[in-house]
Amino acid sequence: MKQVVLNFKRLLSFSIKAEWHKIFRDKGVLLILIGAMIIYPLVYSIAYYNNVLRDINMVVVDSDHSPLSRQAIRKLDASSKIEITKQTSNLQEAFDFLDKGIVKGIIVLENGFEKSIYTGNRAKVSLYCDGSSFLLYKETLSGVWSTLGTLSAGVEIKRMLAKGIRAEQSMIARDPIPSSFTILYNPQGAYAFYIMPALILIILQQTLLIAIGMMGGAQREIGKAKGPVSQIKTWSGIGAIIIGKALAYFLISLFNVLFAIVLVHSWFGYPDNGSMLHVFALLIPFLLATIFLGISMAQFFKHREHSIIFLVFLSPIVLFLSGVSWPEQLLPLFPRIFSYIFPSTFVAEPYLRLRTMGVDISHVSEEILILWGQAVFYFLLAIGTIRYYKSKKNNSITKTLS
Repeated sequence: MKQVVLNFKRLLSFSIKAEWHKIFRDKGVLLILIGAMIIYPLVYSIAYYNNVLRDINMVVVDSDHSPLSRQAIRKLDASSKIEITKQTSNLQEAFDFLDKGIVKGIIVLENGFEKSIYTGNRAKVSLYCDGSSFLLYKETLSGVWSTLGTLSAGVEIKRMLAKGIRAEQSMIARDPIPSSFTILYNPQGAYAFYIMPALILIILQQTLLIAIGMMGGAQREIGKAKGPVSQIKTWSGIGAIIIGKALAYFLISLFNVLFAIVLVHSWFGYPDNGSMLHVFALLIPFLLATIFLGISMAQFFKHREHSIIFLVFLSPIVLFLSGVSWPEQLLPLFPRIFSYIFPSTFVAEPYLRLRTMGVDISHVSEEILILWGQAVFYFLLAIGTIRYYKSKKNNSITKTLS
């Protein structure tokens, strides 16, 4: 028993050192494993740095030319979301501005705008938004709606005051059920605060898978049958080699994690309401599951480029299936089942709940157990794939000799 434990420790130590040696001699793997994990979070974070869309260029078609229409234009221009850069009386000219990309939307104040409001009738205001960009459309619509709603309320209150109704009663009549909206966990409504924390984890997963796949493909390219795995036939021996490989990647991943979820979060002000101990309790099984999945997949890449081609192609699919860009509940059955292959599916939403909402770890305990289950499953799968590859290679050598 002592001899078995001693051999296991020796193989484990040998495997860690050998894998580290191969990693740091391979510039391509280092570029993916470390360089990409530094560059991508910074590039995306800088791109999303202006979190809230403001001062959207709009053109106003004022067909009324009244004091109230001019007041409406001034209030629209004073809004944080809208900037009136063009004014015209010709609707076709306004559409020309929109087609050329000079403005992002058109506001039309119809003839009789002021008269309709002061006589108690409905005034017609038309809004043409660029629906090809959902974010532009949403912000334009909410900016115009809130500004004109405020203007309408002011006019209605003045009308009631003119009838002798007291100011307090006028306010109550105009807004009998006051509404107060509080945006939890992301008061700025910033897209980056939502997407970036989870996106960083997906980048971490994909760079790990690509790097491990490149290492496996490189070994297959040179036909390296002299490695430690080729000399070992026992399950425990192969397990020691795999754990050693995994620890080598795990230690490098810890550096990436500290950079991405501590430094990048701090630099760009991403929400940080959770305990780091709870965060690491979630990320440790996530990293192990990803690494063991990568080792399992690496056995099937005959060339290092195959890993890059396959996994880069897979990356947008993984992002989509993670439930970050599109709710998991709306996915059809087959894509949802396929998403369960990847650890990112079970880490993205729990990580957001831990880090952004500050929930207790008990609220994500189910996902942590699933990630540990994935880590164990992919560890056993890695042993199985390596043994299968060894037996297949030995059989081919035997056939060649015979």
